[in-house]
Amino acid sequence: MPEGLKMEISVVIPVYGCRAALPELHRRLTESLSQISADYEIILVDDHDPQNSWEDIKKICEKDPKVKGIRFSRNFGQIRAITAGLDASRGNWVVVMDCDLQDRPESIIKLYEKAQEGYDVVFARRVNRQDSFLTKFLSRSFYKVYDYFTDGVFDSSICNFSISSRLVIDSYCRMREQNRAFTMFIRWLGFNETAIDIEEDARFEGKSSYDFRKKMKMAFEIITAQSNKPLLFVMKLGFLTAFLSLVYIVYLLVRSALVHDFPSGWATIVASIYLIGGILLTAIGIVGVYVGNIFNETKNRPLYVIHEKRNLEE
Repeated sequence: MPEGLKMEISVVIPVYGCRAALPELHRRLTESLSQISADYEIILVDDHDPQNSWEDIKKICEKDPKVKGIRFSRNFGQIRAITAGLDASRGNWVVVMDCDLQDRPESIIKLYEKAQEGYDVVFARRVNRQDSFLTKFLSRSFYKVYDYFTDGVFDSSICNFSISSRLVIDSYCRMREQNRAFTMFIRWLGFNETAIDIEEDARFEGKSSYDFRKKMKMAFEIITAQSNKPLLFVMKLGFLTAFLSLVYIVYLLVRSALVHDFPSGWATIVASIYLIGGILLTAIGIVGVYVGNIFNETKNRPLYVIHEKRNLEE
């Protein structure tokens, strides 16, 4: 957190692909936050939006000094945009939400009131999600796989929309891994948390930039960054394959000795070679991913690069 006087609440919003929503987002946020405290800030992080959202962010910052603007030098991704906003935030309480108005600004009041009951973190649990069946299915599937590999229990209806105390955010910001997640990292910290049901609206414009390929890539990065279970899984698969192969070899030897009938054929041999080869390539590939993760971490590059700021100390 930067030096300076703390304030009651900060709202961190990564901006990408929703330029038209920014004026309405600012209006509704101002109305909602003023009901909580006059001491608030709104941090808009432009993740190098191709719609050039930075022009609107600058205009909003000029009109409202409570709005802070951060512009990346290139696209670093939503989670790193969230991290940049959290690094710059000063609030005793920090809200993270999306810019597309699916997360209702009015719901911040509910999150804040719930947090005052003694919780360090309050997540929004989405009801009546305005997403496609495929998006919901992929989300549930990912969390099932994630639960297995991390020995955790995660609710697929819980999203980034949340409010956290200063202690939680400072703890999160000290975690500088390259492969990042927000909700998972916050929950890993182990602070007192809860979730409340929040209605979700349709996107103000456009559609999500997270296509199937990006979602799969993100899921694989998160799992391999937080768990070594894929390595153990492949090791167990290798042992199982070796054991079954040994049993089959013994069966063939016994059959040959008893009935002098030793089956032959290129199909069996080729199938066995492809099976073992596939397992070996999979194992090598997974090990390579972990080596790649180590390589990325040892480079110690910054999580993001800021090109320009507004209403923030340089």
